[in-house]
Amino acid sequence: MRALFVAAAAAVFLSAHASGVVVNLGASKDNTLFEDPAGSLSSGAGQWLFAGYTAQSSKRRGLLGFDVTSIPAGSTINSVRLTLHMSRTITATELVTLHEVTSSWGEGTSDSNAMGGGIGAPATAGDATWLHRFFDTSTWTTPGGDFNAGALATTPVSGIGFYSWNTAAMAAQVQSWVNTPSTNNGWMLLGTETDPGSVKRFDSRENFTEANRPVLVIDYTPIPGIASVAHLGAIGLAVAWRRRR
Repeated sequence: MRALFVAAAAAVFLSAHASGVVVNLGASKDNTLFEDPAGSLSSGAGQWLFAGYTAQSSKRRGLLGFDVTSIPAGSTINSVRLTLHMSRTITATELVTLHEVTSSWGEGTSDSNAMGGGIGAPATAGDATWLHRFFDTSTWTTPGGDFNAGALATTPVSGIGFYSWNTAAMAAQVQSWVNTPSTNNGWMLLGTETDPGSVKRFDSRENFTEANRPVLVIDYTPIPGIASVAHLGAIGLAVAWRRRR
């Protein structure tokens, strides 16, 4: 009987704390790197992000940042899913990969909304550009951005619609951001960069249609708090009481 009581008490405690908490985070910043030898183009406040190779043989790379400081320190990240809305394309299916950015970068007030946003606008103070992390005071180590070449996730992107990236590697990345916030430099979107016209346009956090903005869904398990410890202590007292009977 005592064993059954202990098992039941433990099950109650575990069920109360095993389930994850799910949060939906919008991007805290985003931008596009427009290939430009002068490093003078950006679109920090623009409605769109771009990834791929234009018909004029110019590369576009998207940057996304998410503030995960609302997740309590010590939490365990169970899974993450990034969802973006692709709103313009002239090609069929292209692979779009997600990469860890290894240097900090900025979002200024430049706005490349004219003519679909793909040509870039004059960079403003603090913008990320092809050459700059923050225009025009800090530069990337490598033109085109500092990022890990190994992809965290890959998704085939074809026609207009919503697309998601969801891998264990992404969850591990977010876990590192929660454990060590200073490592959070966001992600880079890379499209096909060898096929002219392959560029894909995604809606940014400034897009007029709120439902189309980037969303990062995070499922996490927080560490037991004071109330949970008290709960466990109560179970221990109950077990001790049963033993004395």
